[in-house]
Amino acid sequence: MSHYYSEEQDVESNPSSFTYRYDDYNLELKTDSGVFSKGGIDYGSDVLVRAYLKDSRHYTRVLDVGCGYGPIGLMVAKASQMSTVEMVDVNARALSLAEENQKTNKIDNVAIYKSDALDAVQNAFDAILTNPPIRAGKDVVNKIIDQSIDHLNENGALFVVIQKKQGMPSAKKRMAGLFGNVEVVTKDKGYYILKSVKG
Repeated sequence: MSHYYSEEQDVESNPSSFTYRYDDYNLELKTDSGVFSKGGIDYGSDVLVRAYLKDSRHYTRVLDVGCGYGPIGLMVAKASQMSTVEMVDVNARALSLAEENQKTNKIDNVAIYKSDALDAVQNAFDAILTNPPIRAGKDVVNKIIDQSIDHLNENGALFVVIQKKQGMPSAKKRMAGLFGNVEVVTKDKGYYILKSVKG
C-alpha cells in the first residue's frame, strides 16, 4: 500500500481544490488522494508559513523539503517575490500537483523536482523549511535535519514544524547538537516551529 511519502501512488485519483490565504495573498491549490493533507492546508504547514514570513531576516534562496502539492513553497514564493524557492518531494503525484499549482498561480520564482529528502539537492540556501513526513519514521526526519546543515549558507536557517507528541523533543535535541543552537520560534496548538542557524 502506498503512503503520501511513497514515490508512486496506487490509490485512485480523486482531485479537489481549495483556496489558501495568507494576509493579502491567495493560492488556488489542487490536491488529490495519495498526498499529504488532501483536504486542505495542514495546520502545521500554515503555522510554519506564518512563522517564516514573519521572520525579520530576508532570505533570498529557500528550499521546501517534502513540498507535497506545494502550499508552503508556493506561498513563500508568492509572498516574498525577491526569493527563489526550490521545492522537493519523493511523491510523483504530489510533484505533478505542485507543478500544476505553480502554473495556475503564475508563480515563476520556483523550481520543483524529485528528491528523497535532500539526496538530489545540489545548491546551498539561506533558509530550509520542512514539515517532515512524521509517518515515514524518525530516521527520515533525522535524515532531513542532518542533510540540511550541508545545504545551508553561512548564517542560513533551518525551520522545522513538528508536534510535541510526534517527536518535537528529540528533533529539538538533534538540531541543537548538530547546529549548536535551536530556538522555539512559535508554539500553536501543539505545533512547534524549531529554528537552528548555521554558524
